[in-house]
Amino acid sequence: MASHSEQKARNEEKVPTPAYLPTSTDSPLYVNRKLYNSIAETGTKENIQKGRVLVDKFIIPIRSAKAWKVPAGHVCRLSTPEGPQVGDLNLWNLNNPRERFWAARTRQLHQCHVSTYDRLWSSLPFLRPMATIISDTLTDYGTDKWGGRCHDLLGTRCDPYVDALLAGNQMDFHCHSNLTRAVMPFGLTEYDVHDVLNVFQVTGLNEKEQYFMETCPSTSVDHFEFFAEIDLLCALSACPGGDLSLWGWGETDEDSQVKCCRPLGVEVYKIVDEELLKDWKEPEVAPYYGNHGLKTPVFEK
Repeated sequence: MASHSEQKARNEEKVPTPAYLPTSTDSPLYVNRKLYNSIAETGTKENIQKGRVLVDKFIIPIRSAKAWKVPAGHVCRLSTPEGPQVGDLNLWNLNNPRERFWAARTRQLHQCHVSTYDRLWSSLPFLRPMATIISDTLTDYGTDKWGGRCHDLLGTRCDPYVDALLAGNQMDFHCHSNLTRAVMPFGLTEYDVHDVLNVFQVTGLNEKEQYFMETCPSTSVDHFEFFAEIDLLCALSACPGGDLSLWGWGETDEDSQVKCCRPLGVEVYKIVDEELLKDWKEPEVAPYYGNHGLKTPVFEK
């Protein structure tokens, strides 16, 4: 049997293949770029007045959250209208909230930081695309000198429990708390809040594999758009850490971070040209029959 050092040397001889690299263009990991580019084009300055109809629009104030509906086949745009601000996003199937966004599987199937053409996948036993990212004005941020990238799936939402445990604080306003309050009008509770997509957030892992966060790079003209593959209930928290420029664990008073907090914008659009979506259909759930190796019980006669 090879020693650990021998196995390490063998592993370093070749570049590892991505674990979920699709082998066919029929794979649901691939998207019809022509279709999604056409949908994204309806949102350009030249086309937005004739390509889309605005059906919902609102601002999420600092350190708060809001939940809203996005019907299947619609586009949702998230923005930072007053400058850099991190947002924590949750998604559910509007008609069955047991189906919800699965951050871990999404980062395995795509990347740890998502962007245009990546999809946001749902939890088991459903496992299907809930949304497809169609436009990201921060794509050109790329990878910075520290290895940081934008739109984070490595971390999760800030929460009052870890704050109380590690810092001894009793603070009620975290993204977890914000999202909890936001979904209550829709009949959901804290138990339904789940791992998020940190939109507009730059993160990475350092040389010791420790998670780090950098200052949000978004400006007042940046946005992040996704196309709803199914009827969605969405919730977005304007992180109490703001743009994270003043964040420091155990070193910064939470109230002092208000100066770097800004609102988030949300817009929901219906596509005007129905012909544009003629080749699109709602994704079906994964085709596993669901027995899990269990035998059908035989009852006594």
